[in-house]
Amino acid sequence: MSNRDGFASGLIAGAAVGGLVGGLLGILVGARVSNDADEAENLLETQEDTEKQKAIKESEIIEETRQSLEGKIAQLNQAIDEVRQQINGVNGNLAKTGRSLSEESSNY
Repeated sequence: MSNRDGFASGLIAGAAVGGLVGGLLGILVGARVSNDADEAENLLETQEDTEKQKAIKESEIIEETRQSLEGKIAQLNQAIDEVRQQINGVNGNLAKTGRSLSEESSNY
């Protein structure tokens, strides 16, 4: 009979100690997982902020490039207009003299 009494008290003591150890391990692992989750969330937020900043910088660069190209296109259009005016002036002078452009170029 004493073996049965010792078994029962050992079983109860083992269950209690096992429950305490399991509970402590659960708390520690849970806290670590929670911290890891918080760190992962912070990393994701940092990456999103970095990506937003990159997108803003890229859009600014694109806008500056677009404005620069518009300025260059305006310069080219102005140069084309000047050449047209010069050509029209040459054609107008030829029309007054009665000669054609091919006759004028053959003189050179």
